[in-house]
Amino acid sequence: MLLFSEHRDGPDSRLHDAPAATADLLSDVIGTTCRRLPARIERLIESGAWTDAALALLELELPQWQLRRLAYDEGEWHCALSPQRERPDWLDDRSIESHHADLAMAILSAIADAQNKSAPPRKTSVPAASHPASPLYEPMCCDNFA
Repeated sequence: MLLFSEHRDGPDSRLHDAPAATADLLSDVIGTTCRRLPARIERLIESGAWTDAALALLELELPQWQLRRLAYDEGEWHCALSPQRERPDWLDDRSIESHHADLAMAILSAIADAQNKSAPPRKTSVPAASHPASPLYEPMCCDNFA
């Protein structure tokens, strides 16, 4: 399941707009992302260990992604995740970076972006157009209504 949809509605906008992690926010996020909720994460949320809960969520829902870097700079936490942690930054094209004033929120935002990036593309029942129409193209009705 995706933590973030293409649109920023509901829990999605709450995650980006929230000044800090709360039990309600983490419960909403976990409710939309987790297929199972281990007791460990529940205990972390109850005790207010937001950062540990976010890291446990990363381990549970995205085991192929690893924490690459956590840094605090000019009042914001910067979090980087990567499926290939040992690869140099300049070679890693799948790396995800996020930032927030709150550490747990920076990690949760990176998790959400990683889920969006690793999600399979949505397939529709209608095939996509192979190329965009020319700007000179103008549809015209050819039916004879006489």
